[in-house]
Amino acid sequence: AGAKDDTFNVLDLAEYAKNRPWWRKIFAPSSGSSAEKYNVATQLVIGGVTGWCTGFIFQKVGKLAATAVGGGFFLLQIANHTGYIKVDWNLVQRDMNKAKQQLKFHSSGNKMPPEVKSRVDEVIIFLKKNVILTGGFAGGFLLGMAS
Repeated sequence: AGAKDDTFNVLDLAEYAKNRPWWRKIFAPSSGSSAEKYNVATQLVIGGVTGWCTGFIFQKVGKLAATAVGGGFFLLQIANHTGYIKVDWNLVQRDMNKAKQQLKFHSSGNKMPPEVKSRVDEVIIFLKKNVILTGGFAGGFLLGMAS
């Protein structure tokens, strides 16, 4: 009974990413704006293609989610109407009122937590630095949603 020598190769993803300059340029934390690295046509193509893919996937997932929620609601209504389940509407109304009060309480302050505000500021700075890329993404996203 000979022992089988199982050896595995280890792939160091950090070293792999360092050896790929285009990957580092796009996703490195200090990569700067895309306007400094790419011409206008490249920015529009990158933004448009990623936007179209995102919009297309968003459309498909949205349809699936809407179908699932609508179908679930329809089945619950049929089960309620035929007597399989009974809905305590007083309890539903009480829970809805409680949820409304909590929403009013949270929205009355109108203050964002500091961590959310810092993230929003980062996004705004990114959008300002990469206007062409963002415009291409928005256009591609709308085309993806339409297709």
